[in-house]
Amino acid sequence: MLYKEYIKIYNLIVHQVGNKLNQDNYFLSKENIELNTDLKQLLTKYFISPFKSDEYYILNHEIDLSMNEVYMCVGNIFQNPDSFLLESQNLTKHLYEQSTHPKIKGGEFYIVYFKDSIIDGDTVDAVGLFKSENKDTFLKVYPKGEGFEIESEKGININKLDKGCLIFNKDKENGYVVAVVDNTNKGTEAKYWTEDFLHVKPRNDAYTNTKDVLSMAKKFILQELPQQIEVSKADQIELLNKSVEYFKKNESFKMETFALEVMGQKEVIESFNNYKSDYEFARELALIDKFDISESAVKKQARSIKSVIKLDKNFHIYVHGDSKHLEQGVEEDGRKYYKIYYSEES
Repeated sequence: MLYKEYIKIYNLIVHQVGNKLNQDNYFLSKENIELNTDLKQLLTKYFISPFKSDEYYILNHEIDLSMNEVYMCVGNIFQNPDSFLLESQNLTKHLYEQSTHPKIKGGEFYIVYFKDSIIDGDTVDAVGLFKSENKDTFLKVYPKGEGFEIESEKGININKLDKGCLIFNKDKENGYVVAVVDNTNKGTEAKYWTEDFLHVKPRNDAYTNTKDVLSMAKKFILQELPQQIEVSKADQIELLNKSVEYFKKNESFKMETFALEVMGQKEVIESFNNYKSDYEFARELALIDKFDISESAVKKQARSIKSVIKLDKNFHIYVHGDSKHLEQGVEEDGRKYYKIYYSEES
């Protein structure tokens, strides 16, 4: 978890990065920016506020970590803060080389050195990399003579950070601890920030483990299980609810216990275990059998699980408990129906 109360800007420089494919260029600053106290506070809010998730990554490279340009540049800054200007220029050149998708916008590239970042209980320095791509229109109203004048001006909205990452000086040997934000691109071009430029992968921690297993279980229940056995929509929702409930009521996870308590039936457990192996192989992923559960990951995953049966455009049935209280059938004329059993009406 990141505590933002004490983090402060120690050094900042801004460069300009264009789209290489469009033959735009880049512009390198030759000096850092001097900031007063008010501007430091304003920029700290702009840079840090968007980081709300407990999901963290590590810098990575398939061959050797030393071949990750961001890892090497940031590592040099941590080791020798006097190299901040040179390495910020190297990072800008590296970002420019990755800006080759036609939809990538040019913009300002900020490199920031932070002090007093508190992450997982440790106080460490951090390097922030941020890019602003979109400009908003602002109105300036000011008195003139006996009335007022209005002018429009393009500028950066400090409540809308486009792209950012925080690299904390922690776990260097594993690729540091990295937080990432990308609020602009959701298509193929979005990968240039996380994959091409930063080249990150999820950190092996409680958040990632919790998210990965819940995601796998959800896909099994909704996609794989109906292909193996006859299962109603209500039964699927009940299994999804039981999956989330397991994570909510336990502090630690055990794959075998989860399969027994949630999947229940022998044939379903066997199908679940087989699907888990196929899931890991297809995604080149190794799911952990035992780990501490992340409460924030459970909350986020639970929001994506829909406990509702949609019946044409007329009715929705929300299922929060035992599916045995629902009875499904078909009339002789072909109309489908649900019977709902309950004890009290509120």
